[in-house]
Amino acid sequence: MMSENCFCGSALPYGQCCELVHSNLKNAETCEQLMRARYTAFVLQKIDFIYETFHPQTRRFQNKKEIEQWSRESNWQELNILKTTPSTVEFKAIYLDRNMVLQEHHEKSNFKKLQGIWYYVDGKLLA
Repeated sequence: MMSENCFCGSALPYGQCCELVHSNLKNAETCEQLMRARYTAFVLQKIDFIYETFHPQTRRFQNKKEIEQWSRESNWQELNILKTTPSTVEFKAIYLDRNMVLQEHHEKSNFKKLQGIWYYVDGKLLA
């Protein structure tokens, strides 16, 4: 896997990209880097990473089993970052659902930094 480009769509190998954030959250210097690492975690089914990157104020509302089910039942195809600000990322994640139907998850995500670490707060689905 080290020679392949990272699943997040960067031109870097996974080991020089999202794996750095997966191994240490402090390596995400921007909310976009965290967003990319979260997408890659869905691809690689790193459920604990996804769960732990929810902001502590919203984490308790998340269901690990549902996150895992969506991650496992989806065949993640592509991540497209559309727009970023210092605390938001608008993106489209393309995936095949369990019925092999192509789906598009279009979201504007909100992020907050807490003690030097970026966290996903919430997101709004867009049409």
